[in-house]
Amino acid sequence: MPTERLTFAGHSGDELAARLDLPAGPVLATALFAHCFTCSKDIPAARRIAARLNNAGIAVLRFDFTGLGHSDGEFENTSFSSNIADLVLAAKALAARDMAPALLIGHSLGGAAVLGAARKISSVRAIVTIGAPFDPGHVTHNFGDALASIEADGSAEVMLGGRAIRIGKEFVEDVRAENLEGEIRNLRRALLVLHAPGDMTVGIENAARIFAAAKHPKSFVTLDDADHLISKPADAEYAADVIASWAMKYLDLRPPAPPPGAPEGIVCVSEADPDGYLQDINSGPDHHVLADEPLAYGGTNRGISPYGFLSAGLGACTSMTIRMYARRKGWPLDHIHVGVSHDKVHAQDAKSGAGDKADTFTRKVYLTGDLSPEQRARLLEIANKCPVHRTLEKSARVITVEGESPPENHR
Repeated sequence: MPTERLTFAGHSGDELAARLDLPAGPVLATALFAHCFTCSKDIPAARRIAARLNNAGIAVLRFDFTGLGHSDGEFENTSFSSNIADLVLAAKALAARDMAPALLIGHSLGGAAVLGAARKISSVRAIVTIGAPFDPGHVTHNFGDALASIEADGSAEVMLGGRAIRIGKEFVEDVRAENLEGEIRNLRRALLVLHAPGDMTVGIENAARIFAAAKHPKSFVTLDDADHLISKPADAEYAADVIASWAMKYLDLRPPAPPPGAPEGIVCVSEADPDGYLQDINSGPDHHVLADEPLAYGGTNRGISPYGFLSAGLGACTSMTIRMYARRKGWPLDHIHVGVSHDKVHAQDAKSGAGDKADTFTRKVYLTGDLSPEQRARLLEIANKCPVHRTLEKSARVITVEGESPPENHR
């Protein structure tokens, strides 16, 4: 999936660095992502969520707030209100490209910021918060003893995430004065609240208060034992999958017509875990599954193996073909069950290089119904005529070409 690097002017006129992650195919909708307090647009959870949404046809803009990451300006001169202003300006930059955001996603204080910005962005139809505080002033508990110095001197350095960040008095005063309850009650957009019960940075009670203040449609999903930064790949993947599935209900993701010769459209496969074999597979915006290898072969066993997908295609096509024939004949076929096994394991083939070894699929077809022996025999003959069966028995052409832009958000 291609990524475009761009800049836009923030609230103070400083250039803010952004990256626009684009789907491999047509853009069906656009999301705007707000990162956590003093983080950056490039945290792993943001990358994973962007990749998953890209696979669903949703472009994602991630940017660094003023004075953070690759953006210009001084963070100590910012405030919570200025973060909201930066979000609104990011949305305007997208609208200027005919990509006005329909979805806002905010992590931690970024979640509070998207709640504050939502009603200022008319194109927004849905909002997601991840580990967000109900009271933005909650963030000041991270400043500890430095609060006194900030009050006395106007700013002070605070150690956050292992690095020194200079916090200004204006930020503290502004974030303490902010009250989001009215904004949440009047969102008039769909809201998804994601939060981990064991979040030690922003307690789960914040999610409860956000959810209670919001009006329907609203949803709450627990992130179980995830940490505040959603640092574990499995947790980030789960959050990304939930967001993508939920957003489809509220965004208009009708895909364009498929290209000639591909009636099912394009199947997109993206690496989900560079350290393993987990893959995201999307067929258009509506169908998502995972592929993986078994634990014994270095995978995490969180998805169907590649040969498992081949077997599934054969089994599904067999069942459909039999049903189509029996329906046309008016035969009393009540149910079809197809069991398919394959005698090789993909990971073994890849390591041994035994590419010329014959593949054997064993297919057992179970037919339930008051069928005559002749009808059963005929239906088994029909099974051999299913299109996938014929494709597997014949040689197929696989054409491989290199894409123009590397999938940077998976690096």
